[in-house]
Amino acid sequence: MRVALLTEGARSHPERGAGAWCDRLAEGLPEHGFELYLLTGPDGLGAVARLSPAWHGAHDLVLWGGRPRGRAPGALRRRQYARAYEDLLRALVLPGERAGFGAGLYRLAALAREDGTLPAFLASAHARRVLERTWRLPGADTPAGRPLVRDVLAAADLLEQCLRPLSAPWYGTGPGGLGGADLCHVVGGGPAALPALVARQLHGVPFVVTEHGPHLREQYLGRPPLAPGGGRAVHEAPYCWPVRALLLSFFRALTEETYRQAAVLTPGSAHDQQWQRRCGADPARTRVVYEGTPAVDRPAAGPEPGRPTLVWAGALEPGRDPELMLHAFARVRAELPRARLVVHGAEAAPGHRAHCAAVAERLGITGAVDFAGRPAPGALAELWQGGTVVVFSALSQRSPRLLADAMLSGRAVVSTDVGVAREVLGPTGLLVPARDPRALAGACLALLRDEERRSRLGLAGRLRAQERFAVEPVIGAFREIYLELVSQYPAYPGGGGADPGGPAPRPFARPAEYWLGERPRGAREDRDRPDRPGHPDGGPGHPDAAAAAAGPALAEAV
Repeated sequence: MRVALLTEGARSHPERGAGAWCDRLAEGLPEHGFELYLLTGPDGLGAVARLSPAWHGAHDLVLWGGRPRGRAPGALRRRQYARAYEDLLRALVLPGERAGFGAGLYRLAALAREDGTLPAFLASAHARRVLERTWRLPGADTPAGRPLVRDVLAAADLLEQCLRPLSAPWYGTGPGGLGGADLCHVVGGGPAALPALVARQLHGVPFVVTEHGPHLREQYLGRPPLAPGGGRAVHEAPYCWPVRALLLSFFRALTEETYRQAAVLTPGSAHDQQWQRRCGADPARTRVVYEGTPAVDRPAAGPEPGRPTLVWAGALEPGRDPELMLHAFARVRAELPRARLVVHGAEAAPGHRAHCAAVAERLGITGAVDFAGRPAPGALAELWQGGTVVVFSALSQRSPRLLADAMLSGRAVVSTDVGVAREVLGPTGLLVPARDPRALAGACLALLRDEERRSRLGLAGRLRAQERFAVEPVIGAFREIYLELVSQYPAYPGGGGADPGGPAPRPFARPAEYWLGERPRGAREDRDRPDRPGHPDGGPGHPDAAAAAAGPALAEAV
């Protein structure tokens, strides 16, 4: 089957975009033809380090950066665009009209497909006036304050970027068109889901959504991927709260529409699945598929260091709570004076490293704490090998990747019981409450003093991670999902391949015996082909001739 895989470019999520997870999926399912549809920055496909030869084609659309050039719509078409755009905006700001988001979105897509002038309209002064008028309607939900002119300008620019996929040249049943695909696979959600929604609306193509961390959650946490002019992200730019609130409303409505229309949702963990359910996802159409990693083939870490060593890894920010680790280590140090702590991680919050160093000095453990900085790419194996026990003290553990990588080293793991930690570690690690230095220190001391327990838990954790995060189960899960989908949807959603005036053909509609016996009258076949069943040129030795001869006997036996 032909699979259209839609995702954002490698700049925003290099470990999840083209060149990593998507490549592994395409290479693991060579029986299918994968085409890559990439939302990128100004560099286009040049931003991707490499493209796997498994791709049967690659298409890109510039999502970040300067506005695309194009002709402006005429007066009549401008009014049509304005009505559809206003319907979409009213769904974002008026609580009573939230249900109109999908209708406005698909109307914009239909108009854009007719003349291709949507980008020019969204960048025009007319679109900004529509936004300002709608945003200031009586009853508009503006808890962050009334928008000013600068807010209207910033929000119009951001919405224009968000809606660019509606005007992508990817819709249709010709070569490179999503209408000719058997299914679409959206990786990451957000704007990457817009082409799948349009293909679903225009051609009936089903789509799968894979999120290794819900896109909407990242927006609420302040990590929007869009940046005007290819510059800073939204949370880093000086946008006021009304702009942030409007953008969050857009992503919330887009997420709800995506979950409502998706045939299957595959979150990367049960923790992510709970987030999706809160956003309206149907549990019956949700299936957890862990993010596989080739690190499962990596050998276990070697001998432990001669000195008791705790290894902490994560970004230096309040959410990772390195201060809790320092307070717990001070208690460990009081019991084991030879113990040391190695902190790996880049400074994600300005001044937080200096704050942690000041806390260590105040606790009197400066000489035993090593702030090693951010590890080099691909150096995680050496990072875990340098410790006796691996510790995570985060207040929120959203992704299982770092936990799973530590478990694959064979080292015993201690973690706060937050997010995905319980789901990933299970009984193979020690879980402690968050913000409790006494409990964290007690768990670390228990493992540092018991070599046999460390070894047992480390081996069990490695086996658990190898079972859950291997690449093969991921490939097998999507092989089953793809086959399940094509068995429920027409083989040619756009109507191609069907008899004129007849219903669209559906795969698996007839049992296997149908293809062994004589075809019933009216079955579609090319009567001029010499290799067709029953054709005299096939000869008595032709397999179709043998099947035709066996047909009556087979029918009688059945």
